[in-house]
Amino acid sequence: MDHQSSGKGLPENAYRQLKEGEVYQPVVPNDLPLPEATGYSVFWGLIYAVIFSAAAAFLGLKIGQVFEAAIPIAILAVGLSSLMQRKKALSENVIIQSIGASSGVIVAGAIFTIPGLYILNIEASFIQVFLSSLFGGFLGILFLIPFRRYFVKDMHGEFPFPEATATTEVLVAGEAGGKQARILMKALLVGGLYDFAVSGLGLWKEVVSSSVFGWGQKMIDAARLELRVNIGAAVMGLGYIVGLKYALIIACGSFLAWWVILPAIYYIGQFNPEPLLNAVFFFKQKTAYDIFSNYVRHIGIGGIAMAGLIGIIKSRKIIVGAFKLAVQEITGKGENESRKVERTQTDIKMKNVTVLIVSTLLGVFVFFLLLVVNGNMIYALTGLAIVTVIAFLFTTVAARAIAIVGTNPVSGMTLMTLIIASVILVAIGLKGNDGILAALIIGGVVCTALSMAGGFITDLKIGYWLGTTPRTQERYKFLGTLLAAATVGIVIFVLNETFGFGPGGLEAPQASAMAAVLEPLMTGQPAPWLLYIAGIFLAVILEFIGIPPLAFALGMYLPLHLNTPILAGGLIAHFVARSTNDEKLRTARKERGTLIASGFIAGGAIMGALAAFIVYFGQNISGNSDWTLMTAIGTEHWADATGGEILGFIMFAILLAYMYWDSKKAESMSE
Repeated sequence: MDHQSSGKGLPENAYRQLKEGEVYQPVVPNDLPLPEATGYSVFWGLIYAVIFSAAAAFLGLKIGQVFEAAIPIAILAVGLSSLMQRKKALSENVIIQSIGASSGVIVAGAIFTIPGLYILNIEASFIQVFLSSLFGGFLGILFLIPFRRYFVKDMHGEFPFPEATATTEVLVAGEAGGKQARILMKALLVGGLYDFAVSGLGLWKEVVSSSVFGWGQKMIDAARLELRVNIGAAVMGLGYIVGLKYALIIACGSFLAWWVILPAIYYIGQFNPEPLLNAVFFFKQKTAYDIFSNYVRHIGIGGIAMAGLIGIIKSRKIIVGAFKLAVQEITGKGENESRKVERTQTDIKMKNVTVLIVSTLLGVFVFFLLLVVNGNMIYALTGLAIVTVIAFLFTTVAARAIAIVGTNPVSGMTLMTLIIASVILVAIGLKGNDGILAALIIGGVVCTALSMAGGFITDLKIGYWLGTTPRTQERYKFLGTLLAAATVGIVIFVLNETFGFGPGGLEAPQASAMAAVLEPLMTGQPAPWLLYIAGIFLAVILEFIGIPPLAFALGMYLPLHLNTPILAGGLIAHFVARSTNDEKLRTARKERGTLIASGFIAGGAIMGALAAFIVYFGQNISGNSDWTLMTAIGTEHWADATGGEILGFIMFAILLAYMYWDSKKAESMSE
């Protein structure tokens, strides 16, 4: 997209595949670096890492809402540098964002798993929570570094990187100012107010369903066939950046899950008096979402796991190359090669990465041995093997998922980890509460590693587009991880002491689900292996016919209401691109649309966090755990009423029309 007129924007070939012989030149030239890791950038990055870790952990555990910190931190960094009139702050802002964004990924890794221990009445100490988050975060960084060049440089233009795109547009527009900044800020305001009106004020329903119409309710009653759409501006903006190709693949996976497999399971289940796949489930009393969560989603999990293995096999040359480079550096055979690596492609030396990986894994082993399995060498070695293999294999899955759709299926991969770990641990004799403790700690380390890998590839892509030194981002990411892990450990420990987790305390919905799956496994009840196997075979078939299995499996794993707005955004991107035959005008319109979509995502992220904070403080001030802004202004019933739901459909149609109309306003602009 052509940002060249600003003099500071992204080059025209930033988002597309390069032609033969073409080279991408980042915003900050290789030979003219800007200040990066200064006292200013490191200080503010660490401040944001602590603040957002505490905030995200509190809110995620109290009201079940984990907000993404990267974009709000980028906006704060840009605003602060502007307020302080700090010149040439672009690379410093990248470092601030990269360090601070450690908060969201560490929080997700911890709160998806660790509170499950308290829910099952198993005590976990601060040091256990801290070390599982710390080692998981370190492994996520280290396992990703050898793949950085492949994902961010070699595959340039292959993946949309929606979240990285939105964050980059925020940083570039803030630095460049002018027309682009105005477009972005207007979209941020429109998208933010729209999403706040939905999720904060309840002026119309956030997730609309075909059940509001007579024909829709009949289809749900007869076959649990339902259309669901999240009408948020942020999710739709994500779809615009993803583009029609991947949006269609994801949506097709979702349509297969919700409109073919789910009705078939419902049809079979309602006439079957016996438990279906070891689950006692009265189908006539359950919603489509219940059937999806208990059955269909497991097919998506199996598909994601197999898609990851397929990706590993296809990337074997890259993996082998990374191993060869590490061996060469360790043995000294590569020292005589006089190849000069550009600053913008300089990573931490593979020799040092290897040493750090070995040191971290040794730390994981000692941690398991002394603090998890009471000195049993076999159990500790088994736990180490599970963490090493699964974290390494699924690192590329997490990175690829983020690159494609901006959503990391970390909960699904962690669930698969818990199942595999439970089967192995029970087989070697570790079961009961001791087995649950070991499995959830293993799951916590893996979950944090995969969450970090997905988040960090976003940071590195931002740095690639803007011209930041990867080695600097990699080094200081460890520092952000350290503070984020300590903060999350303290918050979880304090919240358990103050409120407790589970019924009667903080719900911790993701960890509650993990605990519910894990407990029967540790008592010998079988997992839904047939559904996982179905997902595995489906992924293999998709690979053979040339459809990306990971994107399709993501569609089967994610709820329908999150995939339909992504498809809607992808369609708007397609129509904008096809609105003219003039190549320059098409580029200008796509560029403006990307700025608008980025503003929607940023506005949604900020207002989502704001709404969550308001709910948190409102509940504490009122003493009512059910208090929301909707209850305060009396719209909680309207949002769920027929009128509120129909209005949701109408407002989403207006939002899509606005997106298309505003993107086409680039008609006479040479941006």
